[in-house]
Amino acid sequence: MFIKNMNENQKEILKLAQKEDISKLKFREIARKLNIKNPQTVIYHIDQLKKKGLIYFDAKNKQKVAESKAFATDKFFSIPVVGTANCGSATEIAHEHIQGYLKISPKLIKKSRPDGLIAVRAVGKSLNRANIEGRNIEDGDYVIVDCNQEPKNGDYILSIIDDAANFKKFYNNDDEIRLISESTLKIPPMIFHKNEIDEFSYLINGVAIKVIKK
Repeated sequence: MFIKNMNENQKEILKLAQKEDISKLKFREIARKLNIKNPQTVIYHIDQLKKKGLIYFDAKNKQKVAESKAFATDKFFSIPVVGTANCGSATEIAHEHIQGYLKISPKLIKKSRPDGLIAVRAVGKSLNRANIEGRNIEDGDYVIVDCNQEPKNGDYILSIIDDAANFKKFYNNDDEIRLISESTLKIPPMIFHKNEIDEFSYLINGVAIKVIKK
């Protein structure tokens, strides 16, 4: 598991937590195992890992280490934030490195299971007139994407073009795919022939189902 900008001590603590239940160890023991001088440093970084949702406790109070996918804990879904996606031209590189987890009530996204859910932070203004359950997508918002849902015409999708991620409104008509911006800005659509899918390395990641405002 790779967590962007994660402290080296946190990486080592997380590796240890994957091997054994560190909740049963004293902080001095953890510090000694990892060659960390100050136990207070261990306390701080374990707390940070818990805040990021990377270490959590299940309903039976058993320590768990988050996997690189969405999972359920008690009354919440923990959904991995996998990076950013541009809402204008496709300029944000889509590196799927987990940056943390959003804790979301299942009722908010109307799902009984978290399978296939990811969160992506939007960059840009080309969907600031979109309508996903009454919410637009503005710069800095988090968008919940269902990677298991097949897109229909008019859905807002997360797609990859030439290794760059972007959010657009999707239309699939006859022999063309059209990706539309809905914006206060005058942004032209992206249109290409279905035979060009491989040429553009085009891939649909999933359908945007919920916007979490920044």
